[in-house]
Amino acid sequence: MESRHRRSALTLSAVAALVAAVPLLTACGNDAHPGAAALVKGDRISMAQLQSRVGAVRDAQRDAPQGEQMIKQSGKLTRATLDGMIRERIVEQAAEDAGVGVSRREVQRVRSQLEEQAGGSKQLEAALLRQQSVAPDEIDNRIRMQLLVEKIADAKGIDPMSPNGNQQLTAELSKVSKRMNIDVNPRYGSWDADRSTLTGAKTPWLRDVTGEAAERGRQM
Repeated sequence: MESRHRRSALTLSAVAALVAAVPLLTACGNDAHPGAAALVKGDRISMAQLQSRVGAVRDAQRDAPQGEQMIKQSGKLTRATLDGMIRERIVEQAAEDAGVGVSRREVQRVRSQLEEQAGGSKQLEAALLRQQSVAPDEIDNRIRMQLLVEKIADAKGIDPMSPNGNQQLTAELSKVSKRMNIDVNPRYGSWDADRSTLTGAKTPWLRDVTGEAAERGRQM
């Protein structure tokens, strides 16, 4: 079963985006939580952590060919990055609830496959930086998150490739999100618990860190 879902994700260019709706949660980031970009189950995602990850992407973009164009195309990078950092915590909790995990060996095996498809490690790094604003040092983490989402779907009997697969996956992760008391600094918006996303964000839970990225990497 696991391999079936992995093959699906390997050819999945994009699942239907999660469209944000009205704000549902009160925001944090006031004097009670100085320096916090968000709180998840009472744990802080600090401004420093957020800016560090954003900075890694910007540094990689500046060093890349057509870097200025990439920077312009990722103008909302800070909000998108915070959305991703919150989602990582949701996925971790959902994986714990489902009793699934991903080993380092699994991550390395998939990464090796992707690098082979892309024509090398640098080509894969370039493709993911351009397409999804993933810094080179974050690739392993992105692959791990992808595999965890696939295993969560598998454990819940969800086929992401089915017509209702993305809705089912979103609903499942939304249940987890609602238990985590997520509050966001108002400068970044607010958390929509029903769609498990920052208001205004359009991000699928499964993203193509595989086939399409690697294929395009050959053309760069």
